[in-house]
Amino acid sequence: MFAIPPRRLRTAFAVFTSIAAGPMGAGPALAQGAASWPSQPIRFIVPYPTGTQTDITARIIGNEITQATGQPVIVDNRPGASTLIGAEALAKSAPDGYTIMLTTNTTSAANKSLFIRLPYDPLKDFAYVGLLNTTSQVLVGRADIPANTLDEFLAWARKQKNLEAGHWSAGSQVSVAMLKSLGGIDLLPVPYKGGPQAVTDVLGGQIALTFTDFSSALPHIKNGKLKGIGITAPKRSSVAPQIPALAESIPGFDVLVWTAIVAPAGTPQSIIAKLNGIVNHGLARPEVKAKFADIGFDVSPSSPEELTRFVEREIDRWKKLVDNAGIAPQ
Repeated sequence: MFAIPPRRLRTAFAVFTSIAAGPMGAGPALAQGAASWPSQPIRFIVPYPTGTQTDITARIIGNEITQATGQPVIVDNRPGASTLIGAEALAKSAPDGYTIMLTTNTTSAANKSLFIRLPYDPLKDFAYVGLLNTTSQVLVGRADIPANTLDEFLAWARKQKNLEAGHWSAGSQVSVAMLKSLGGIDLLPVPYKGGPQAVTDVLGGQIALTFTDFSSALPHIKNGKLKGIGITAPKRSSVAPQIPALAESIPGFDVLVWTAIVAPAGTPQSIIAKLNGIVNHGLARPEVKAKFADIGFDVSPSSPEELTRFVEREIDRWKKLVDNAGIAPQ
C-alpha cells in the first residue's frame, strides 16, 4: 500500500465536494464572484518590511489597482524567514482574487534551492499574474572604510579577517557568498530579518557591509554615512552611474533581482487576466515608470504565461547561483 500525500487528499476532497454539491456548490459561486470582481478591498501581501524597495513597489502598483477598480488595496507586510511567512500565508488564502502577493526571485525561485523543505511550492501553489520590474542590489560599507574605489575596497577587504557582511534575502545571501568566493574575501555572513536593520547596523558599525536596495542605500551614500561600493547587476545603473558594477573588478558577478505579482493557485483565469491588464496598463504610464526609476527599477511587463515560463527558468538559474556560491540548503 502507499499513502496519498495530504495535499492531494485535500485537492481530491475539494473536487469531490464541488461535484457533489451540484449547482449550489463552490464552483458556481466562485465563477459568479469572478464575474463581479472586485467588489471588496484587496489584500496585498508583501513578505518584506515596510520601507524596502519591494514594499514601495507594492504601494505603487496597489495604487494603480485602486485607481482602475475603485477598491482599496491593503498592503499586509509579512516579513521574515526569507519570505516563507508571507508565501505560506498566500498559499493558504482563498483563490478568489482578494488576496495577492508581491513575489521576488527569492520567494519564487531561489528558496527552492536554499531550503530542503518549503511550506509552499512556487509553481503549484501560485498563479502568476505578471512581472513588474528588475533591479540590482547595492553593496554598501561603513563610512570609515579606507577605500574610495572598488579596487581599493577589494585590496583592503582581502587583508581583513571575518569581515561581517549582512544578508536578508536570497539575492543578498547569494551576493555575499559570491563576494566571498569570487572576490577572495574572508567574509562572515550575518543573517537579518530585513534590509533596513542590516543597513542600520552598518551605519552603527556593528557590521562592515551589506547588500541592500537602492532606496535604502542612496540617501545614506549621498550624505556620506555609507560608502557605495558596487552593484550586483553586470552593468552600471542609470539611477546611480557613479557606483561601479562589481563585475568590473570581479568577473562573473551577476545577481539581477526582480518582482512580480502572484495569486493563490486556482484563482479564476478571468481575474488573473483582468489583474494582468490593470498592472500592465499602470506599468506603461510615464508617471509609474518615473516612480520606479527613482528607486532603481526598470519596468518589465509580461503576460501570466510569459511570467510562468520565466519563473521556471529562474528556478534553474538560481539553483546554479546557489550551487556556485557554495550555499548548503537549510
